[in-house]
Amino acid sequence: MKPYLEKVTVADDASWSMVRVLRDPTIPFEWHHHPEYELTLTLNSRGRRFVGDHVGGYDDGDLVLLGPSLPHTWSSSSKIDGGRPHLVMVIWFRPEWARGLTGLLTELRPVAGLLERSARGLKFSQGATGRVRARIEAIFDKPPAERLLDLISVLLTLAGDDEAEPLTAPSRSPSSTIPASGSRIDRVLDYLHAHYTDDLRIDRLARLAALSPSGFHRMFTRHTHLTLIEYVTRLRIGEACALLAEEDKPIAHIAELVGYRSLANFGRQFKALKGLTPREYRGRFAR
Repeated sequence: MKPYLEKVTVADDASWSMVRVLRDPTIPFEWHHHPEYELTLTLNSRGRRFVGDHVGGYDDGDLVLLGPSLPHTWSSSSKIDGGRPHLVMVIWFRPEWARGLTGLLTELRPVAGLLERSARGLKFSQGATGRVRARIEAIFDKPPAERLLDLISVLLTLAGDDEAEPLTAPSRSPSSTIPASGSRIDRVLDYLHAHYTDDLRIDRLARLAALSPSGFHRMFTRHTHLTLIEYVTRLRIGEACALLAEEDKPIAHIAELVGYRSLANFGRQFKALKGLTPREYRGRFAR
């Protein structure tokens, strides 16, 4: 099921948008995307969060920042307080709005880094969420100028959250050639993104990096915070998620397309990473 395009409107007295939504009895599965950044705080609710190829559980106080055009939805399973509705607070702002602020004001450069990281979706730590939760809840009842200042303050605080977790797999933007120049890790990542469905050899990757195999492993883990196997698995499973959500190809065929010769191995790795079998994952998008 392809995500539908959501149209976000902006009020006459503001340069960005927000909405406070009460959902009862559930937050429904509504797979969608839009060209704006989105900051979402979900209260009195628990369930599953779907962002790109990510599937994960969420609980009360879930705070996530999504980059433009990243498909997503939340789907509730229960409330924290059964007598009250699910509460979803959403803030949207366009890329040109963000570029205008961060390009003009040197003090907001940390926010530019935050927005770049949000291309994969960011789940903020409990500590950072605790520091901004009251400000986000209060922002909806303030006049426009105060709302703007509070939003900038929230973004600056979140930019300092070193524990924010990216949600989706690394970018799957393949390059057909290896650049002659560039850092060692850039050469390796370009190659991986073009050949992650192939049988990868450590000696080939180590030569690209001009390192020994042991030196290559240390460099790769230092830069990506993942082992080579973990990184490639995320690329493969991420591509499989996109195919399962949007195409009707047989699961065995999709497994082969993303580099798995064994359907059983594909199923094990998919469930270990996503918490669902490939069939269960596809079923979510067929509803």
